[in-house]
Amino acid sequence: MKTVIWGIIGCGDVTEIKSGPAFNKVKNSSLLAVMRRDAKKAKDYAERHEVPFWYSNADDLLNNKAINAIYIATPPSSHLEYALKAIKRNKHVYLEKPMALNAHEAQQICEALKSSKSKLTVAHYRRQLPMFLKVKQLINDGEIGEIRCVDLRLLQPIGTDLITVTEDNWRTNKSISGGGLFHDLAPHQLDLIYYFLGDYKNAYGYAINQSKTYDADDVVNGIIQLKNGIQCRGLWAFNVNDSSRTDELKLYGSLGEIKLSIFGNEIEITKNGTTKVLKLEHPEHVQQPMITATVNYFLGKQDNPCAAHEGLRIMELIDTFSG
Repeated sequence: MKTVIWGIIGCGDVTEIKSGPAFNKVKNSSLLAVMRRDAKKAKDYAERHEVPFWYSNADDLLNNKAINAIYIATPPSSHLEYALKAIKRNKHVYLEKPMALNAHEAQQICEALKSSKSKLTVAHYRRQLPMFLKVKQLINDGEIGEIRCVDLRLLQPIGTDLITVTEDNWRTNKSISGGGLFHDLAPHQLDLIYYFLGDYKNAYGYAINQSKTYDADDVVNGIIQLKNGIQCRGLWAFNVNDSSRTDELKLYGSLGEIKLSIFGNEIEITKNGTTKVLKLEHPEHVQQPMITATVNYFLGKQDNPCAAHEGLRIMELIDTFSG
């Protein structure tokens, strides 16, 4: 295989700018077809983005022999079904986060890969953005010494603008998303802790639906002990006053601290009472660096930028905190 020929299942909002256009901008990559159950919307997307083929049935796209890789960009409730179908056909898979509805489904995907020629990358795309690569470099270079502990907080009002509003508001429908906004936003944060600092040994958590605004938990609290002994704690609340908005990850080291916003683009490094601020702009198509790495992985040019077993570990954390 010299070129990755893509088909997208689920050409919704996330594919308009964040990911979709990048498949034709990455070297050795081409977008051949898209699928959406609403035929009118599938056709409209294909025409606007100059995609040769469109379908309203996923099996029709999967049966296109010219396609050798599938981007699954549907809500989590159909990730398992489409991933297993693609893997059965030995097509490579770029799978949106969260990996599935729960860890049990994610495990099924991991098992299916063992008897297939398919390669699968989970779309934890922040791993490849310049800002988070910089944070990882700072940690690895010992900029703030040995990491002692991590404090993560995401506090948002009801109706937060961190998510895309959809007609059916599926992100707060547990049968479609797996839970509430925690399930949609926390995977980014938890994966970065895993990426920066390594795997975890133990985790404990609690979740509750305080506001009863929808049928899903809106406050989640979690504690993680990493295998290397680093202690982490996280608090997610989606029902606070607007003035309490917080998006903050703090890494405390023996020589100082690093503070950053997961959904922003600034890094603060504090040492000896002095703070330095780094601002790194994200690319227009924020998933393009990850798609580039995924294409290179599929073509055998580099290691997997986010393997299925790593996605599974994040799903296990999510289940632990919200179960």
